[in-house]
Amino acid sequence: MAQTTFADLGIAPTLLAVLTKLGYTEPTPIQAKAIPTAVEGKDVVGIAQTGTGKTLAFGIPLIQRLGFVKGQALVLLPTRELALQVEEVLNRIGRSFGLRTVVLIGGAGMGPQVSALRGKPHVIVATPGRLIDHLEHRTVSLEHVVILVLDEADRMLDMGFAPQIKKILAVVPGPQQRQTMLFSATMPHDIMQIATHHMKLPIRIEVAPQGTTAERVTQEIFIVDKQNKIRLLEKVLNERPVTTLVFTRTKHGATKIMRNIRAMGHSAAEIHGNRSLGQRKEALEGFKNGRYRVLVATDIASRGIDVTGIGLVINYDLPTDSEDYVHRIGRTARAGTEGHAISFAEPNQRRDLQDIERLIRKTLPISQLPNNLPPPRAVVEAPREYRNYGRAQGRSYPPRSNSQGRPSQSGRPTFHRRGR
Repeated sequence: MAQTTFADLGIAPTLLAVLTKLGYTEPTPIQAKAIPTAVEGKDVVGIAQTGTGKTLAFGIPLIQRLGFVKGQALVLLPTRELALQVEEVLNRIGRSFGLRTVVLIGGAGMGPQVSALRGKPHVIVATPGRLIDHLEHRTVSLEHVVILVLDEADRMLDMGFAPQIKKILAVVPGPQQRQTMLFSATMPHDIMQIATHHMKLPIRIEVAPQGTTAERVTQEIFIVDKQNKIRLLEKVLNERPVTTLVFTRTKHGATKIMRNIRAMGHSAAEIHGNRSLGQRKEALEGFKNGRYRVLVATDIASRGIDVTGIGLVINYDLPTDSEDYVHRIGRTARAGTEGHAISFAEPNQRRDLQDIERLIRKTLPISQLPNNLPPPRAVVEAPREYRNYGRAQGRSYPPRSNSQGRPSQSGRPTFHRRGR
């Protein structure tokens, strides 16, 4: 049976030439099934695991149809990182056609976003919260939206964006006046409701059952006491000198682990909700270009990082939701490459492992804990001011101190007059 190519999917010749120039020749399964339906203007519900190429599955039809229909496209995503990456892909393909895009995300100034909106962009890429901000300030209008994309829809609902999504769906043109494409790794009841009430006869396309892990990722479990996790991490990083993504449960935990990895002699960065947009962009870009070998992240990155060449994913902490396990390890073994995933489970987490095994329909291999772990080293803690202030204020840096070395109430320095 002949291999399907992008030329077989009903893509316009000019767009096909751009894809070929960029090196896109063979579509992934979700692309091969979704693109022919979407370029016809039909509504699509795509179910596919993370890392399967969903951005091109909706991006190619979106760009092609905007060349034939008058109006705007709106793409909603759960995280800033995903929004920036989707805009990057759309610009890469649509730049030669004069495609104009704007990204509306928190952590960035409203002013530049408002200026970009005045330029009447063809595509608005946004997180729900920031889009609602613009709607409330009346700096954006969605009355010309003819294509609506909900990407990582289940993740948006998990993150509590359901009220914002309902508000947005209430102000965009109705299902009969727009094309809607919904992509998700899972299909919970809330997603079914959106498909039923806000789409017109959607075509369901599923390329892998829910809970399916990437084909070429190998998985391994270590049962390890909490106090020995950092020693096991050091041994793994020393024995596997590859680009590594480490997942932890908490923001403070990410900072602590990142500092300890640096103390081991490895280049590392952190990415989580307490980091500013600029800090998160710098960490992600440094991870992409090899400046940082290790990136330590919370689940904000389980679906928010599209980086090729990640050789190893380490679950330093097991996720609270077993479905996040699939998304985490999906950061490796992308685009046909091979990858490995190692998870540290504490002795009292056997039930959590069983939940993961039930979801992925596999028995996870448990490896023997090595006897020759590195000797204990002094654990590098984040400064106390950082921990307390970050938790209270959601900020990623400690407050400045007064002359006695104590944080001032405002977070600003206080000065005392001295006698002459």
